[in-house]
Amino acid sequence: MPIMTYRRGFLKFCAALSLVSVSGFTAPVMAADWPEKPVTFIVPFAPGGPVDTAARIVTSPFTSSWAHPVVIDNKAGAGGIVGARLAAKAKPDGYNFFFSAIHHAILPSLNNDLGYEIGVDLVPVSGVARFPIILVAHPSLNVKTVQELIDLAKEKPNSISYSSSGTGGGTHLAGELFASQAGVKLQHVPYRGSAPAVQDLVGGQVQLMFADATSALPFIKTAQVIPLGVGNKERSQLAPEIPTISESGLPGYEAYSWSGLYAPKGTPQEIITKLNADINQSLATKEIAERMNGSGSEPMIMTPEEFGKFTQDEVIKWRETIQKANIQVQQ
Repeated sequence: MPIMTYRRGFLKFCAALSLVSVSGFTAPVMAADWPEKPVTFIVPFAPGGPVDTAARIVTSPFTSSWAHPVVIDNKAGAGGIVGARLAAKAKPDGYNFFFSAIHHAILPSLNNDLGYEIGVDLVPVSGVARFPIILVAHPSLNVKTVQELIDLAKEKPNSISYSSSGTGGGTHLAGELFASQAGVKLQHVPYRGSAPAVQDLVGGQVQLMFADATSALPFIKTAQVIPLGVGNKERSQLAPEIPTISESGLPGYEAYSWSGLYAPKGTPQEIITKLNADINQSLATKEIAERMNGSGSEPMIMTPEEFGKFTQDEVIKWRETIQKANIQVQQ
């Protein structure tokens, strides 16, 4: 190559490099080098809740395996919206992630002004945790199976009440989905949280509840409530002796709460793939699985593609349930 031609090419390269430097561009972080600093995980709920607990359990091995701290950043507010908005606007550099929940599959059907779009502004990384829902009845209702409950509800429409932790929440929609699929009418009684909803069930003020497992299991053990079925597709690791709602009288029924991991749009795919592998490796260990079971959840191992489709299916399912039940929540 002539010396002048080589020199011109070199000068063009230097000029281009200077422009890149002026623009503030930095080379993308490659998965082989990641992470090189602390990684932040936004949790859109207060410390100590089920999603926060699952987040802390599943990421606990990373501080040692990554040799960098894990930062759990609780950004509670508006039923999970505040944290989701912050995550959607976070820098997509591979150091900001978001623990989503079932709320983020329900919210699009209840709020037209979220300020973000799940699956677009936030892209899927991994499933994390399933929180089983157990259908329980007060002994006075005198039913022991889902089929017996359906028969009684058809015989006496609108006479059976069920409590929930609040209108539009997972335990409420689990009941609406059940009523729709079973072709029955139940009376919904919303409460401010699971604790008072369970207490009134135990006290006989209401007759049913689609309760989270951690709330229901202590009262099942003391026979203060009767378990009719679990909302999982398969029997729960937390109570394998309890049949699923599907096998106990309503084939095809499936409802439970869950949490999964998302990243801001634009996060390098190589890092998403690496984090997915690390999350799934953590979930597959006996120690992590036992800690999750002890806190009321089950590992939910998925690829990014599987978790993305799962969330889309959840959005569709709960939108149809909300529309059929004509549920509206004041904003």
